[in-house]
Amino acid sequence: MRRLGLRRRLARLPGMRRLARALAPLRAQAHELGALVAASWRRSLQLRVVVSTLALSTAVVLVLGLVLQSEIAERLLQSKLNGALVQADANRVLLEGELSGVDPDREGAQETLDAALQRLTNTGDSGPGSATAGEFRAAITTGSGNGPEITSGDVGQVTAEQRATVAEGGVSRQYTTVEGVPTLVIGQPVSTAGRDLQFYLLFPLEGERLTLNLVQSTLIVGGLVLLVLIAAIASMVTRQVVRPIRQAADVAERFAGGHLDERMAVRGEDEVARLAESYNEMAGSLAAQIAQLEEFGALQRRFTSDVSHELRTPLTTVRMAADVLYASRDELLPALRRSSELLVTELDRFETLLADLLEISRLDAGVAELGAERVDLSAVVRHAVDTVRGLAADAGTELVLELPAGEQVEADPRRVERIVRNLVANAIDHGEGHPVEVTMAGDPASVAVVVRDHGVGLRPGEADLVFNRFWRAEESRARRSGGTGLGLSISIEDARLHGGWLQAWGEPGKGTAFRLTLPRQVGGHISTSPLPLGPATGEDDEDARHEGRPGSSVPTPPWGIATRRDDTRGEDRRAREDDAWQARDTSAAPVQPAERAITDPGGDR
Repeated sequence: MRRLGLRRRLARLPGMRRLARALAPLRAQAHELGALVAASWRRSLQLRVVVSTLALSTAVVLVLGLVLQSEIAERLLQSKLNGALVQADANRVLLEGELSGVDPDREGAQETLDAALQRLTNTGDSGPGSATAGEFRAAITTGSGNGPEITSGDVGQVTAEQRATVAEGGVSRQYTTVEGVPTLVIGQPVSTAGRDLQFYLLFPLEGERLTLNLVQSTLIVGGLVLLVLIAAIASMVTRQVVRPIRQAADVAERFAGGHLDERMAVRGEDEVARLAESYNEMAGSLAAQIAQLEEFGALQRRFTSDVSHELRTPLTTVRMAADVLYASRDELLPALRRSSELLVTELDRFETLLADLLEISRLDAGVAELGAERVDLSAVVRHAVDTVRGLAADAGTELVLELPAGEQVEADPRRVERIVRNLVANAIDHGEGHPVEVTMAGDPASVAVVVRDHGVGLRPGEADLVFNRFWRAEESRARRSGGTGLGLSISIEDARLHGGWLQAWGEPGKGTAFRLTLPRQVGGHISTSPLPLGPATGEDDEDARHEGRPGSSVPTPPWGIATRRDDTRGEDRRAREDDAWQARDTSAAPVQPAERAITDPGGDR
């Protein structure tokens, strides 16, 4: 706590604030550099291999250099010590011969010791196998045992511990520093006619230190050169391995982008060549299957469209006959009257299915048009709700509306009305008689409509499936709206045509919510929705899991949509879209169907 308080007080100082402001750009640059390095480390296999190899090589070179330096130093010192011991022995024998008849306690002993030191021979340089240890300095002392101490030479550089060892008759060797120079001191006793003398030789280790410095410099330079060579070799070797992998990744990306003729180059017979051959075989097989699927999809879409168009004429005839029967049903027998009513009901459902199939064909073919105009969204939503009030009355479902007026958007009213009608009819079907709430709200960028029921809800994972074509949560569930199973999938494509979202939420026993979010202008950017999707605010954090929002796990089909802004509505626009579909060149490249599809009036769960 004290440290924290001190830091806070320091942070309040004007100088610290100025320093923090001055260092802010440096911190930002350091952060950017760190992010760049981290990104390079994650993305580059070659960088990771080279850096790892360099790090391990640095550790090996460092350990090897330390071992070599230690071994060389030990051998140099051992050679110096061996030569010094030989040199000391030779000089001790020589000194004993000269001082054999000298009594250190007699007068003139000092001059005799000085003269003896002058006559000691200093032989050349030391080296491996040499009998001498190079230059030295000598010192003699009588010690302070039985009389006055007489010294000759630099005895002051000898430690008291070493002098005590020699005074007891032993041979002493010690490393010390004399005038900043590392020195080897050899001490021995010398016998005379009187008291024994202490004889010391001081061997400077300056030459050995210079040799070690040279060895150390050589090891450092050699190690650095070796590391550079290792890094270069690792980079070249890794590049030979990584280059085919990068080429394979590039080819795979282009293949995934639709260039199905992309193949890897096969060179040699090694593992990379076998990888290229296997990849090319896989790519060829996938391309053939994709071509078959595209052909099948094109035939399927063409068949659906042709059948739908061909059925319109006989259906119109049957409709006319059914209307005649239905108009005169009161004159028919009860069984025939009931049959005419069933016939009209099923014809209505058949016409709805036929219209949905035609709409799906337009969407798949990429010829769907968006007749966008400025509309009051609340009026469009209210009109859509009014079309299903009879269905709600039959189900005993109350429709609760919260539609503020004045929410202007640029949209196709026919498509928006169809979306809302599908959602409300779907909620009535699955709301189990509970109230269905229709709520609308807006912000500067978008307007949202939420349709909420309190029925059986959706099981986990079904919110991602509810927009699939013909998908139903329970096949046995009764449907009042007579839906075809295409309403919700068509609705989500209508939302996408506007650049909007259609998202689903549900929990078992808590009901279901569908949220339609439209931009104020067609194609406008939407980042958030004005209304929450589910009852818990946390649901919005997972919106991208559901259909209709950028970032969804389900890809948006790559359909080319023609967007028009005019006041034309109703059947005239349908007729133009039908003409556009019929005018399409049947030999055109097939449009791949969406992986996640779309549903219908009175959608099904």
